Amino acid sequence: MSSSIENTPCAVQPLAFELPAPDITAWRAGNTGTEGVWHFDSGLPGRHVMVSALVHGNELCGAWALKGLLEAGVRPQQGTLTLAFCNLDAFDRFDPRHHDASRFTDEDLNRQWLDARIDAGDTRERRRAAALRPFVARADWLLDIHSMHEPSAPLLLTGMQPRNLELARALRTPEHIVVDAGHQDGVRMRDYGRFGLPDAQGGDTRSLLVECGFHGDPASRAVAQDLCVRFLEQSGVLCPESLAQLVPGWRLPDAPQQWALEVTGPVVATSSAFRFVAPYTGLELFEKAGTVIGDNDGVPVVTPYDNCVLVMPSVRQARAGVTVVRFARRTAL
Repeated sequence: MSSSIENTPCAVQPLAFELPAPDITAWRAGNTGTEGVWHFDSGLPGRHVMVSALVHGNELCGAWALKGLLEAGVRPQQGTLTLAFCNLDAFDRFDPRHHDASRFTDEDLNRQWLDARIDAGDTRERRRAAALRPFVARADWLLDIHSMHEPSAPLLLTGMQPRNLELARALRTPEHIVVDAGHQDGVRMRDYGRFGLPDAQGGDTRSLLVECGFHGDPASRAVAQDLCVRFLEQSGVLCPESLAQLVPGWRLPDAPQQWALEVTGPVVATSSAFRFVAPYTGLELFEKAGTVIGDNDGVPVVTPYDNCVLVMPSVRQARAGVTVVRFARRTAL
């Protein structure tokens, strides 16, 4: 990409929301005593596997995938399987005309995964995290399904643990794998407890967060379904033949190439006035260090090194303290 960009702040453009909200009424109660949580035990030894969706109430693709698994009668052949619709209060507020407003109710559920925050119980999201915590703590493998504020190619976020990057490579999709240390404003579910430990201590645990594309893009549902099939196969709780029979057509072609994007640091907004100089959608590569990409309350934001990649740029949630983009170095896997 050329480094010569017109340095004019770029306003947020409205986006068409074309993915309908799934009707999960039949699956809302769960079977665990915790609303929205389903748990199935094969009675045979194996991994404890969990797939979570609706951590943010406007991220519908994962809810479609979980609904599809439940409707198909997917059950583990060994080990256990937990399927969780997470932030139901936020989902209940979903309105496609104002979809960002249903991301959460009081605060971001995916920044609360420290026991001290959860135990405080002083917001709806922290109380919901407390209800979900026993299932997350028992899980050996976790796939957390999300979508994005902006139209962009899917991303798989591994954290810093090599064991998760190894699993991402075994999944053979999506094309771009983000290796990152998380957010400054709180811990994600994917990094809770044993999942956040280094390889020497984390044992057999694996945890991945997939960003399936723009919230309102119907293609995000297909990405979520594909990752569910691949993740369940790799975990060993179901064999490929059974999944192909239960959810035919869910598996998509492998990515032709996978790239690791090693995040080197975030850009944190100092106010809601943050603007980019162009309508970036993510994965833009800037050849030269010092390229101006944004304006942070009058302070130019520049790329810190040559061949710098932008990861998930968005100002739709911009306010003081919120990460609006992250910088990364790209290497082939």
